[in-house]
Amino acid sequence: MNRSLTSAPWVVALALASLLLLALVPVRAQRQQSQAPRGPWMDQSLLPDQRADLVIAQMTLDEKISLVHGAGGFGESGPRSNGGAGMISGVPRLGLPDVQLADSAVGVRAAAERGRYATLLPSTLAEAATWDLNLAREYGALIGRELRDQQYNATLGGGVDLMREPRNGRNFEYHGEDPILAGKMVAQLIQGLREQKVIADTKHYAFNDQETGRNIGNVKLGRRVMRETDLLAFEIAVTEGQPGMVMCSYNKVNSDWACENSYLLNDVLKKTWGFKGFVLSDWGGTHSAAKAALAGLDNEEPGSRFFGDELKKAVESGVVPMVRLNDMVHRIVRSEFASGIVDDPPKGRVVDPFRGAETAQTIAENASVLLKNANNQLPLRATAVKSIAVIGAHADTSVLSGGGSAQVDPPGGGPSQFGGPPVWFPSSPLKAIRAQAPAAKVEFSDGADPATAASLAKASEVAIVFVNQPTSEGGDLPTLTLPDRQDQLVTAVAAANPRTIVVLETGGPAAMPWIGQVSAAIEIWYPGIRGAEALARILFGGVNPSAKLPVTFAKSDADLPHPKVPGIDLLPPPGAGRGVRGRMPDFNIDYTEGLKVGYKWFDAENKEPLFAFGYGLSYTTFAYSGLRAAMDSVSFTVRNTGRRAGAEIAQVYVGLPPAANEPPKRLVAWEKVSLDPGQSKTVTLRLEPKFLSIFNEQTDDWELPAGAYTFSVGGSSRQTPLSAAVNH
Repeated sequence: MNRSLTSAPWVVALALASLLLLALVPVRAQRQQSQAPRGPWMDQSLLPDQRADLVIAQMTLDEKISLVHGAGGFGESGPRSNGGAGMISGVPRLGLPDVQLADSAVGVRAAAERGRYATLLPSTLAEAATWDLNLAREYGALIGRELRDQQYNATLGGGVDLMREPRNGRNFEYHGEDPILAGKMVAQLIQGLREQKVIADTKHYAFNDQETGRNIGNVKLGRRVMRETDLLAFEIAVTEGQPGMVMCSYNKVNSDWACENSYLLNDVLKKTWGFKGFVLSDWGGTHSAAKAALAGLDNEEPGSRFFGDELKKAVESGVVPMVRLNDMVHRIVRSEFASGIVDDPPKGRVVDPFRGAETAQTIAENASVLLKNANNQLPLRATAVKSIAVIGAHADTSVLSGGGSAQVDPPGGGPSQFGGPPVWFPSSPLKAIRAQAPAAKVEFSDGADPATAASLAKASEVAIVFVNQPTSEGGDLPTLTLPDRQDQLVTAVAAANPRTIVVLETGGPAAMPWIGQVSAAIEIWYPGIRGAEALARILFGGVNPSAKLPVTFAKSDADLPHPKVPGIDLLPPPGAGRGVRGRMPDFNIDYTEGLKVGYKWFDAENKEPLFAFGYGLSYTTFAYSGLRAAMDSVSFTVRNTGRRAGAEIAQVYVGLPPAANEPPKRLVAWEKVSLDPGQSKTVTLRLEPKFLSIFNEQTDDWELPAGAYTFSVGGSSRQTPLSAAVNH
């Protein structure tokens, strides 16, 4: 397979520019390492905790305080700052480097501001749609490499808040609605980052499930609901991924700010889960010195409003014990040693855009979900199709990306602005389709005039309509309905040409009132720097789609637990910048659906979704048989019943005994099975007891209720042909 990028002028230009800039890359890390004293804490044979204790014994009070707060905000530069999201000052005399922080949820943010390049990966929601743990690890590894290439040693990615609110502006940088899928995928992303020797992060802890009122909202949930939903995702991410940092969120949880919530930080994160790293605040999310420190916050970002002189005075007066300050510092320094940034600091080198684009395209090919394919219209036959209409805004030049602190700068297009207009990346669907069908007549219409677009569609053998849904940190969508009257465009084109294919570039679920009128639809999310090329290979059969939805698509807002985003009618849009506090009273975000998040809501309420969680089509078909179930494992056989090789994501769900008072079923395991035509494979999956359990608030522990457990297996949450009951 040839994915040469040499035809992209911006790649060649960037590579040449990067070679020239390499000589200008600071050598802070090397200099700090070469000047470091050879104290006993530099002995790499010691455990990170031992090394942390040894170096803390040599610190002054002021040095300790300097470690528990940030030193500068976004874009600030200086003799030590790398100009990212800020930094945590090191202690050069003891060999401790500065922690250079970078927003990097889907790629390194704001690289162009410093004359650098960073790969835009598909959104993390797209990554979740692969259901592929190995690809999640590659995703993290790529970001880790490019962070080190640009001399960052810590990432601010790893979002795992669940999709309670499908209109949340940050859903594209999270991992869907199921805690086990989201947690497992983020854990592997974290592992990929750690392998590259950067301090990995997971965020926003916890329940930052909407942007509306995020700085003042008070999320109200019981402890059982918390532990079985968002906190379960975080538990998996923390215990399996072992990040060095956890970022607490802006909102309150049961009346305490998340960044000074002792239940979340001390009781659950540090004591129950055994988290050894440090907790840092989201930018501007710290509200006190003593209360926050005693509740478990270890580092204030981005400055020292509370954890500078005020915390120092609290320590000197005994309000905050010295042992607590030492614990804060220990957690930070331990993460530095454990990550490898002390012993092997980033050296700085030119980012490899070719390798990045290759990875981005592979993920996009595995992340695009085929939603409809009537009469097997897809894949298109390049040798047979004579004319194609490509319709939709920007479909001639680029693909969409998500906004906010996860926004990656476009190559050659100047830096993106936080809170600014949507940013489009130079991956042209029109060119990619023409490359796949060189003999066909491929014409373009931007779709601004539906009548003109319909006329082109009518004169073409096939019409491909691109629709989009921009989303960003700092605000939520008002509705699942696509903006800018795009539904009317699709309806007009579909009426003119029965062979209409719709391509969706969205940050999450979207309503599709026209779905019955089109022949095919494919969700490509925000597909990254090689999104158009990935899509074209799927459309023309170079790739057999295998992705499955990590979220439920509702037919309309009326079918959601909350027809409107909680509080959206009460508050003006929140500030686009991090930490912006309005002068508005607190308001409650009461997630009355409780345990019924995503598909569990639709199941419990007997609502028919537009597309179910776990759903996704292939160019082949699969059959299931031979289920054997026990409380600790399930086995079954999957057979490829079609005519071409493909991969099926086989999913295992369980319904708990009625006395458990749970939603009808929950995902507990899955495996991606690759099969040639006619080939069968028997799959055996081990089941983790916790995933079959409920959380008992009285005992503060997990338990397996007695009774009958119903196991079901199939290709989506609503297509499970195999079923078996097991008594416990």
